[in-house]
Parts: sequence; C-alpha cells; structure tokens
Amino acid sequence: MSSGSSFGTLYRVTTFGESHCAGVGAIVDGCPPGLNLTEDDLQTQLTRRRPGQSKVNTPRDEKDRVTILSGTENGVTLGTPIGLLVANEDQRPKDYGEMNTIPRPSHADYTYQMKYGVRASSGGGRSSARETIGRVAAGAIAEKWLRETFGVEIVAWVSACGEIEAQNINPETIRREEVDANIIRCPDLAAADTMIQKVTQLRDEGDSIGGVLTCVARNVPAGWGEPVFDKLEAKLAQAMMSIPATKGFEVGTGFAAARMTGSDHNDPFVMKGTRLGTLTNHSGGIQGGISNGEPILFRLAIKPPATISKAQSTADFDGTPQVLAAKGRHDPFVVNRAVPIVETMAALVLMDMALIQQSRVRPGRV
Repeated sequence: MSSGSSFGTLYRVTTFGESHCAGVGAIVDGCPPGLNLTEDDLQTQLTRRRPGQSKVNTPRDEKDRVTILSGTENGVTLGTPIGLLVANEDQRPKDYGEMNTIPRPSHADYTYQMKYGVRASSGGGRSSARETIGRVAAGAIAEKWLRETFGVEIVAWVSACGEIEAQNINPETIRREEVDANIIRCPDLAAADTMIQKVTQLRDEGDSIGGVLTCVARNVPAGWGEPVFDKLEAKLAQAMMSIPATKGFEVGTGFAAARMTGSDHNDPFVMKGTRLGTLTNHSGGIQGGISNGEPILFRLAIKPPATISKAQSTADFDGTPQVLAAKGRHDPFVVNRAVPIVETMAALVLMDMALIQQSRVRPGRV
C-alpha cells in the first residue's frame, strides 16, 4: 500500500519530515549516473522557497541549507539513491498550543486527525509547506538534468493576487531574473506594486489572500507523456494539485476553452524552421496527453493561507464553540513562495516522462 509520500516512476522521489521535527528532505531514486551535482546546484531554488524573505511572507527564519547525504562522489551522481536533508532550525512548536484542541478553519488539522487518529499539531506537520523542501531539492536535480540534456527552461510567476492581474507577460521570453525583480514575483511591475500594497494591508489586518501562478516549460521535445492514464497534463495536474493550498489547475486556455468554438480553439500546424509546430498554443503544448514541441503552459489557483491571526468563530474537536486567533508566524500570501515549488515539481514530471520515453526507444530508431 502506498504511503502517499512518493512520486514518479523512473525518477522517483520520496519526501519525509514535518514542519517542526529535526529536519525535512527527500530520497531520490533513478537519477542517471554521471551528472555533475553539488549542494550549490540545489540551493538556489531552496533559497527562493525559504521563509523570511520579505514583508509579504512569514518571518520564520530558516536558512534551508541542503546536505547531500548519499548518491554522489566527488560531485558526480553515482546512479544510486540520493539522500537530501535540510535541518529545521527556527522551531517554535509552543506557538501552536491552542491547535491541540481547536482545528484551524480550512486547514488540515481536522482531516489528519480523522485519518490517522493522531497528528503533528505544531505547524501542520506533513500538511505544512515545509514538506515541499524535499520536492524542491529533488526537482532542482531534475531541472539541471533537463537543462543539460534537452535545453528545457522552466519559469513560473505570480499572474494574479486576488483581483489584481498581471498584464502582457510573454511566456516565450519571460526569465527568472524578471520574476525575481520584486518580492511578489510578478513581472508586471505596476501590478506588482498594487499586489504588495494589498498583501501588506491584509497582513496588518491579520488576514490573507490567494492568487494565480502561471508556469511555462520551454524546449520540451514532442513525444513526452504516457496515454491514457499518465497523460502529461494528468501527471502535471497530480503534481500541482499535491502542492499545499492549490485548488485549481488548467493547461493552455483551460476553462476558457469551454466558451470557445472549435475553429477558434484549434491550433493550426505550420513549419517552424525544420520542425512542424502550431500557429497558436491554445493546447498549452500538450495534445492527446503528449507534448507537441510547443511551450507547455499551465496555471494554478492558490487559495488564501488558512492560518490567520484574525479572530474567527469556530469549534473545538468536541464541537464546543470557540474563537480562534492563531499565534505563530504565518504567510498572508504564499503564491510568490510557490514559484520555485511549481518549477521544480514540473521538472519532476518532465524528467520522469523523458526517462520513460528514452526507455522505449530501440537501438537504431530515431
């Protein structure tokens, strides 16, 4: 029986750890041998994910320095399982005393208690965003392999904060440097300023807000994806919907396609240099569950963080009415911190699909 903590087929990742235990991390199985790999290759994405980066995120102070425990020698992968560990340093489990008896509204306290009969009440345990550290570290390995093997580029950015939407972002040219140019990680600078003001206001009020994150993967070859149950968009959806706070996923035009005609939505084929491509990209780079060589484009809807310091009327586990004003350090907005999580989770899916595709190519077959 699966524990639910592992992901992937040939490139397989198992994450471990809770938000206030000694550490979190991952075991990576299936990374090919001969890849140059050190902690520095993983640290960039972990640093982008870590808390305490700005006024619009939690002030929890974690450096999130990763240690490679196994699977490499002299900075080169051996083809054996790679162990990754990040210590939890700034732990304050006492901040969560009230949560022993009062499940936080829209959080995982109640459901984890019902499922397991016990739970890590400090910080949410496995439902905490700290669990994603293992994913990010493992996905950073996949990013490097994809980049060096196929030239794949993966870039995500905040495209909406509440009702505030970014405008005129070109997925074919956007770069991470543009995304990281401001603390909200929105490349539309005018929209970013408005977003920062909104999040700051809600933080001061003890509240939170959600948003939309958009991601593009460029230079993905045609042919990746395993119909019918492991279609590329199906695996991406599974990966993205497993990220904490994600409530929606769409590829290409997504839900907007339901309001279009076939003649408007279809992507006509044209020659693009030496390969066949499409004139438009309503399909988001995936057709029939298989990559078609166009940029893979998808979006996530991310809900407002559930843990807020604003007083809420709720009930304890016995059903007695209570008023809860959560203590501790919490994010008023998490979409900007989700950027590296989404990029690395996309890399996990794409590397797995690439290895599966490579495994079926017979000698002499192009």
